[in-house]
Amino acid sequence: MKQLKYIIILFALTSIKGIAQEIKWMTLEQAIALQKKTPKKIMMDVYTNWCGPCKMLDKNTFHNADVVNYVNQNYYAVKFNAEGNDVISFKEKTFSNPNYKPELANRRNSPHQLTNYFQVNAYPTIVFMDEKGDLIAPIRGYQTPNQLELYLKMFKKDDHKNMDSQEKFNAYYNAFKPEFKQ
Repeated sequence: MKQLKYIIILFALTSIKGIAQEIKWMTLEQAIALQKKTPKKIMMDVYTNWCGPCKMLDKNTFHNADVVNYVNQNYYAVKFNAEGNDVISFKEKTFSNPNYKPELANRRNSPHQLTNYFQVNAYPTIVFMDEKGDLIAPIRGYQTPNQLELYLKMFKKDDHKNMDSQEKFNAYYNAFKPEFKQ
């Protein structure tokens, strides 16, 4: 009987550990509201429904335990459909997708006005914003956990503010030692 009790406890602990952690995604409006109470930078995943690399980024990178923990602790995470039809209020402006076609919801559609505002011209793109909601940089393309780690830590620590040339970024990149597990 005692052994059965230990087996059940072991099974329960193993099951709890096996539950996938997830990034706490929110809307841009929610993130901006939270910034007013507790300032944090924003990481926004700009994706489309039809984009294969966007799905890979979500599956491989945004479900990595190290990425999940770091983002949840240090950023407000926003998911934004770059070709969706949401109406978004941001920086005292309203952004929409006037050319959106519902029948193309899972295929190429027109880009949302906010997509253009953030200078997104490829999917996926991860947009980083500072504590005031101002654009830091759009990072284009699929990122592995280690590749994303560089940007997460660089922007979190404001190290990017000291980089005014490609050479300085290259030196930072070459000196960076990733810690996230792949």
